[in-house]
Amino acid sequence: MLLLNLRQQVVDGARWIARAASNLDAPGLPLRTLFLQHARDEHRDFELLERDYVSVGGRLEDIRAAEKNLGSEALSAWMFHRAGRENPLDLLGAMFVIEGLGSRLAHRWGTAIREQLGLHDDQVAFLLYHGRNDDSHLGKLEAALGSELVDEAVRVARCSGCG
Repeated sequence: MLLLNLRQQVVDGARWIARAASNLDAPGLPLRTLFLQHARDEHRDFELLERDYVSVGGRLEDIRAAEKNLGSEALSAWMFHRAGRENPLDLLGAMFVIEGLGSRLAHRWGTAIREQLGLHDDQVAFLLYHGRNDDSHLGKLEAALGSELVDEAVRVARCSGCG
């Protein structure tokens, strides 16, 4: 069930990140590049989940046809809504949280699942991969969150009600 639910979030993740990139204006070009690179890095990760699912006895058709659970539906709806607005820089925070969870927990979860179920590394490849690689994404996002573009956007947002 974990893999069924996770796949939909992973498929949608690269899509909302790319949509957000398309809505960054000219001053946000450096961040647009970051968003697009991140979407490129993530856009086929769902295939790891599919391989993991099939390797433990699941059917490829089942994971591909699975409906989103309510939580995934709500998360995706909000992310796509926000990504469709002008300069959705707040999604950097969402990416930071998601990558932070992957960095801190994915490897631990993958190892625990592998050991408890007697699986091989290639059967928990998605979790092990993200446990190893999300640190690099996290570093890029952390740098972006500290950029002048984000600082200015926060300042303007706070002052929009001033006056």
